[in-house]
Amino acid sequence: MRAKVRIQEIADLAGVSKFAVSRALSGKSGVSAQTREKILRVAGQLGYFKNNEQQQQQQQQRFTGELQEFEEVKWDGTIVVMFPNLRYQNREHIYWGPVFEGVSSRLRQRGLDIITITEPSDDNVFKLLNPEAIQGIITIGTVSTQILLKIKQMDIPVVMVDHSDPVFACDTIFTDNFNSMQQMMMKLISKGYRKFQFVGNIKDAQSYFDRWLAFRSTLESCQIELQQDPMLIGPEAHDIFLLFKQYRPVDLPEVYVCAHDVNAKFFIEHLGYLGIEVPSRCAVTGFDNTCHSHPILATVNVNKELLGMRAVDQMLWRIQNPATAHEKKLIYADVILRENYAYLLNGEVEREEAGTEAQ
Repeated sequence: MRAKVRIQEIADLAGVSKFAVSRALSGKSGVSAQTREKILRVAGQLGYFKNNEQQQQQQQQRFTGELQEFEEVKWDGTIVVMFPNLRYQNREHIYWGPVFEGVSSRLRQRGLDIITITEPSDDNVFKLLNPEAIQGIITIGTVSTQILLKIKQMDIPVVMVDHSDPVFACDTIFTDNFNSMQQMMMKLISKGYRKFQFVGNIKDAQSYFDRWLAFRSTLESCQIELQQDPMLIGPEAHDIFLLFKQYRPVDLPEVYVCAHDVNAKFFIEHLGYLGIEVPSRCAVTGFDNTCHSHPILATVNVNKELLGMRAVDQMLWRIQNPATAHEKKLIYADVILRENYAYLLNGEVEREEAGTEAQ
C-alpha cells in the first residue's frame, strides 16, 4: 500500500513553508512562479502525484483496450522462453520465478505453446529448433552476447526481459529502475539522511547500472556530496561473500543503498558479524521487494508477473508489426518505506505516530 506523501516532507525538501506548498499544490496565488515550479518538481519526485485514482482508471482502460485487441486475434504456434545459464536465474528463483509465471500464464491465455530452455553452451539446441515453427523468443534475465548473435541468425522476433545488449537490437521490458530509485532516494533525503553508500556491482546488469545512475544523480541534484567506496560497486561486489571478506567500513554511512533485496539481506548479516547492528547504527535499503525477514528500511515493489505478461503482449504486437522500430517499455513500481525501521541519525529509535506508514 502506498504511503501518503506529507506536505511537511515536500516543504522540508523544497526549503519552503507548509503554507507555500499548500498554495502551490492547490494552484492558488501567494507563491512565485519559480517557487511553485520547485515545489511541484519536488512533490513529483516524492511521488505526490503518482498513481492517483483517475490515472489508474485511465491506465486500466488503455490496458483493457489492448487486451481486447489481442483477444480478437486467434493465436497459434510456439514461443520459446530462454533462461540464462546462471544458477540463480531460473524458474525457482524468488524474483525470476514470478516473471516466468507471468509469461506462461499470458501465453496460456492466448492459446500459444511454450518451450522453456536454458541458455545452451553449444549450437545443438539451435539445430533442434525450427525457426519456421517458432513465433518468437522471450529471454528472461542476462543472456550472453554470443547466444544472442546465434538467435539473431534465426531471424525471428525477440523480446528481452530485464536485459539489453548493444549488439542485438530488439524489444525490451524493464522496471522503471531510474525513476523508482530516484523516488526512493528523495524519500530518504526528505527523512534527513545525507550519508550514503551504494552496494552492488553496477556492471552486473543494466538494471543495477540504472539504479546506480539514479542514486548518483539524485545526490547531485540535492547537492549532497558523493563519497562512494569503489569496492562496493566494483568487481569485488560481484560475489557478495567475497566482498564480505574484504570490506571493513572506515566511515559508516547513514544508509547503505543495495542493488536488490537479496543483496541487502546478506549485507545486513555481514554488518552484524562486524558488530554493526541494523537499523540502530545504520539503515539498509534494497530493491525488488523479495525479502521480508530483515530490517530493510526501503525497497521497490516490482510487479514481477506483470513484467512477464507485458513481454508476451509486446511479442504478439511485434509479430503483427515486424517492420516498426524496436521499443523499450518501462513499468512503474512503487517505493515501500517502512517507517517502523526509521531511526534518528544518532541511533536512537524514532517513534512514529500511530499507524505506521508503508509505501
